[in-house]
Amino acid sequence: MKLNELRDNDGAAKRAKRVGRGPGSGKGKTAGRGIKGQKSRSGVAINGYEGGQMPLYQRLPKRGFNNINRKDYAVVNLNLIQKFIDAGKLGAEITETELVDSGLVRRKRDGIRLLAKGEITQAIKITVTGASKGAVEAVEKAGGTVTVTGGASDSDAA
Repeated sequence: MKLNELRDNDGAAKRAKRVGRGPGSGKGKTAGRGIKGQKSRSGVAINGYEGGQMPLYQRLPKRGFNNINRKDYAVVNLNLIQKFIDAGKLGAEITETELVDSGLVRRKRDGIRLLAKGEITQAIKITVTGASKGAVEAVEKAGGTVTVTGGASDSDAA
């Protein structure tokens, strides 16, 4: 086989339909868009519009409740804190600003919440907005302490 013998498999490359190229093409003049009306014009995208019929998203029942005052916490797991301590990016005393400065958390949001995924081997003193019961137990088991500052303690936020 030579380079000049290479070609696509049959049916792999399909030529684009050229619309608006004369009456002989079968798609000339109005290019398959019909005559007049909104959809015959350029720049029209009518998402969810069903020709005056009540759209599906309005026909379906609404469910649930969206609390506009809901707190959005940045979450940190114990295994990541241990990894950053081992790498020398965090010390024995950890605050929320240190977590952000080290790059472990991008931004504080409404506070930082400590979760119990993984385990911690060093005694640390950590101050966060919220912490799960498992995380507090794991840190205390390693000889450290957790100080919860915010309104979101054990069961307030999930």
